[in-house]
Amino acid sequence: MTNTGAARPLRGRREECAALDRVISTVRSGRSQVLVLRGEAGVGKSALLDYVADNAAGSRVLRTAGVESEMELAFAGLQQLCAPLADHSDALPAPQHAAVDTAFGRSAGPAPDRFLVGLAVLSLLASAARDQPLVCLIDDAQWLDRVSIQTLAFVARRLLAEPVALIFAARDGSADESSGLPTLAVGGLRPDDARALLESVIPGRLDERVRDRIVAETRGNPLALLELPRDLSAAELAGGFGRPDSRPLANIEQTFLRRIELLPPQTQRLLLIAAAEPVGDAVLLMRAAQRLGVSLDAGAPAQGAGLIDIDTSVRFRHPLVRSAAYRAADPQQRRAVHQALAEATDPAADPDRRAWHLANAASGPDEQVAAELERSADRAQARGGIASAAAFLERATELTMDPVRRGARALAAAQAKRDAADLDGTDQLLAVAQNAPLDALQRARLVRLHAQIAFAKSRGGDSSMSVSETAVGLLHAAKGLETLDDGLSRETYLEAMGAAMHGGRLCPLGGAVEVAEPARLAPPGPQPPRPIDLLLEGLSARVTDGHAASVATLRNGLTLLREEVGRGGPEVMTWLWLAFPVAQESAVHELWDDDLWHQLATEAVRLARGAGTLAVLPVTLAYRAGVHVQAGELATAAELIAEADAITAATGYVPVKFPALMLSAWRGVEAEAMALIDAAAADATARGDGRLAGSASYATAVLNNGLGRYELARVAAENACDHEDLGLFGWSLVELIEAASRSGGRPVASKALGQLEERTVAGETDWARGIYARSQALLAPDDSAEPLYREAIERLGATKIAVHLARARLIYGEWLRRCNRRADARVQLNEAHEMFTGMGAEAFAERTRRELIATGEKMRKKAGSSGEQLTAQEAQIARLAGEGLTNQEIGAQLFISTHTVEWHLRKVFVKLGITSRRQLRKISWAS
Repeated sequence: MTNTGAARPLRGRREECAALDRVISTVRSGRSQVLVLRGEAGVGKSALLDYVADNAAGSRVLRTAGVESEMELAFAGLQQLCAPLADHSDALPAPQHAAVDTAFGRSAGPAPDRFLVGLAVLSLLASAARDQPLVCLIDDAQWLDRVSIQTLAFVARRLLAEPVALIFAARDGSADESSGLPTLAVGGLRPDDARALLESVIPGRLDERVRDRIVAETRGNPLALLELPRDLSAAELAGGFGRPDSRPLANIEQTFLRRIELLPPQTQRLLLIAAAEPVGDAVLLMRAAQRLGVSLDAGAPAQGAGLIDIDTSVRFRHPLVRSAAYRAADPQQRRAVHQALAEATDPAADPDRRAWHLANAASGPDEQVAAELERSADRAQARGGIASAAAFLERATELTMDPVRRGARALAAAQAKRDAADLDGTDQLLAVAQNAPLDALQRARLVRLHAQIAFAKSRGGDSSMSVSETAVGLLHAAKGLETLDDGLSRETYLEAMGAAMHGGRLCPLGGAVEVAEPARLAPPGPQPPRPIDLLLEGLSARVTDGHAASVATLRNGLTLLREEVGRGGPEVMTWLWLAFPVAQESAVHELWDDDLWHQLATEAVRLARGAGTLAVLPVTLAYRAGVHVQAGELATAAELIAEADAITAATGYVPVKFPALMLSAWRGVEAEAMALIDAAAADATARGDGRLAGSASYATAVLNNGLGRYELARVAAENACDHEDLGLFGWSLVELIEAASRSGGRPVASKALGQLEERTVAGETDWARGIYARSQALLAPDDSAEPLYREAIERLGATKIAVHLARARLIYGEWLRRCNRRADARVQLNEAHEMFTGMGAEAFAERTRRELIATGEKMRKKAGSSGEQLTAQEAQIARLAGEGLTNQEIGAQLFISTHTVEWHLRKVFVKLGITSRRQLRKISWAS
């Protein structure tokens, strides 16, 4: 609808209305706004949404509301909100159009990716807002199905330059994906306003003591103030013999319940039907009512009492009226109503809701209904509604009598809840499965699922077990799957390896060694071997037999994974999820192969971005960011990390922290870096994540080597080297050699050099040889150091590892100055300074600047590059536009609307003083 009027501010809500007026004003000016109204039930959130709807003159208003019984139906809330925008869907790109059609049940197809659905919704809203500002009101957000609230939260975080407002109303204490969005707390009315509201609805005399007690006990809750006095007699209100302090005031829902119980039986029955049918479909209500012999005229008393509106749709005055109407009936009446609704629901048009009503109509176990729920679960999974599938399977389990089927369904439901990240909802299902007569494979899968859930909870800090302890559980699960499902067993071994490597120095029973030894003895798995089989074999060999024994197998595994990622395919995303980030990252770093790293990271991001895979994309973005850090492209790395963080914030996944630590360490802004490092170290200790602890120490070493604080760098590097975190250990040795050689720790540096030699010579790459030559040069006598410095520069110059090439030039220049070869030193130091400055590596740039001054060089402040004027997202959009991508292609890649791309590009053109996209191609975005 389009609003043309204006509403008066609500009583006692001047501040809240003013905030909402600012939202509307900002949207009218062409900028997006997002706001979450949070408060207790009945506090007036819905009234504030009504105020927005009434006051949004000239805007199109869309509304949806969460319904508790609809929480299991994927996309239900989103479909209701977007239904009026169907005429804009034809303008969507084909992948988005297909995704949203499948999600909303308009067509069949494979499970739509949630990012594509989110981008489609973003595009729909942006398209509709081109005609007039768009205001979307989402009431009872805590009861929206998870996919809908997740998608809307994702959209809310991507809105920027569109005249769109998203205003949510959610109860206090509810935890959903809207958490973290801009919030306005809605509390009770002030006493004066509460008293005035109360007196406005009391027709007769109101005793002041009674009034004050009601105000105090309702804590200014407007709905309570309006509803509770209706249940009190005139004598009670006047403070006579029936004063309220003779009995406690009932809560709001009990008040509605008593009012419903006073209605005629047929009216109560009609309210029950409407409460059990949460879509608000008046035609369906009528069909079900006819089956039960209830006339729609029976609704008149409820409408007259202001409890419900029945027109073309059905709407309760308040969600608590719905729940009260449902609670007023006994179980037998509810089952009869659900049976009628199931019979009235078209099995072809809406089979899932029909199955759900049949389930609620069942008075006991019912295999036919349970089987139908299983089919509904399959359809939900095909639409990407994992949470819905879990709910269907859970209810199917409850309706299953046969213990074998009951155990299988409980196990499937638990797995679906785990996939939907509903870890807390799995315990009861696992207990059911545990007590069922499972076969050997099912029992082994149960053990694996227990271990996976424990690991996921530990990664999120929500478990009594540490990250490291969960590796033991995954190891037991992998052993149990041997001979039952060799491929699944090896996948579980790789999961256990990843958990053990995460646990690192904090892992009990020897860490990765405890996984590697049995993994090497496990059955070989499918033939020919998959990438994950080769990775498992290579990592196991690395742990048990050393670096040289693992190189060939790791290289073969990663090469095969790169090829498979390039081809795509149904198993590749599973392999990426298993291989990323620890196993693959560690393997690549063990090989010191920057070309393979670059290619694999690029292909992984391309595949994950193309599929829009919810869980994998942030991991691949963060992994790719690490490539850019080592290439000295710190601004690009920051863009990718920001994008990954935005996605994890919208989805609730655990962010990958290592690239952000590396970025901050190389940038060298001490306060910023140490804040991240300290937070990571504390988090690592709390979760038992030894690899994260090692990463924090490594980042501290890099930071302090850049700052020239070699004693601090040495301590941090020694801490990092206390445990051999694969991949990270070699990098930490490099930092230790430099720090110890500069702080009187030559024996420590010499020992570290020997360890580095073992890990670089076998690699035979320019990165490995260059790093080793540079480290050798730091400890070599003056008469043999120079050839090593030159070799390091030559070899690193042939790689993409620009940060270490710049450092090789820096320490070569420092050595030349100490040899009193100032002119030669200036050549190397100027080159290093230009590189560090261009990268944005402030600490190393300053260290280089000090060396240059010591050579007699007069330093001038370097003018900033064009890209330094831009924000991270502006630079990312400008670079993509310079590469020839259209605005629609950029929007699809970055999950923003085309209009937002246009808005950013206008700012880019102004900042850079250019007038065309062609000019963007001439700008270097390396930094």
